[in-house]
Amino acid sequence: MTASIDLDFRPRSYFWPMSAEKHLLATIHGAERRRMVKAAFSNTDLDFIDMAFFAKSSLSEDERTAMGRIDPQFMGGEYLPDLRVGEIEIARINIDSTTSDVTSLYARRTSKGISYRVVDEYDGDTLNAKRTRTSREPLTLGDLARFFLAAWPLDSVLEWNELDEEGSQAFVHPSSEFYSEFSDLIRQKISEWRAVELDEDDEQHA
Repeated sequence: MTASIDLDFRPRSYFWPMSAEKHLLATIHGAERRRMVKAAFSNTDLDFIDMAFFAKSSLSEDERTAMGRIDPQFMGGEYLPDLRVGEIEIARINIDSTTSDVTSLYARRTSKGISYRVVDEYDGDTLNAKRTRTSREPLTLGDLARFFLAAWPLDSVLEWNELDEEGSQAFVHPSSEFYSEFSDLIRQKISEWRAVELDEDDEQHA
């Protein structure tokens, strides 16, 4: 499976020009709101939801509380840090925790190139120290995944939840508006981690 994933893929840009749909989806924090807006674009019917609300980048505290009252999972992504001027989300991993937590990778253009930061919904409490970096041009898929998973140890999250491979795959929802194979690569990583764990278990019981 790894051979079929192009780890050297590099987007031409994270910034303009891009479609209005792509830009909008890459700026909406809430996972459920993003899903609804994407469905609206897919159905070419933007009138069946309140776009003024669902397409907001972030919600007020009262709006987030109201979403949580409907279903705690509707809070997923709503507590991510606000985007800075010119910043955009380039990848995220949503997990099936009680509140559907989201960890994201933001990028913005600077005078020296592109600045990146990995962010969570807990003021960085789930992240490692190395959570920022820069580059002259957009990252390759391989570099992006290495940086993301070093900043946020997904393997430890899955281990803490005591999930086997099937459970891990169902628990994790990676996505990116810029890297079409990001989800495939993360799922491949999960399979590799679980294979190593099985080998270690077999050695312990040999």
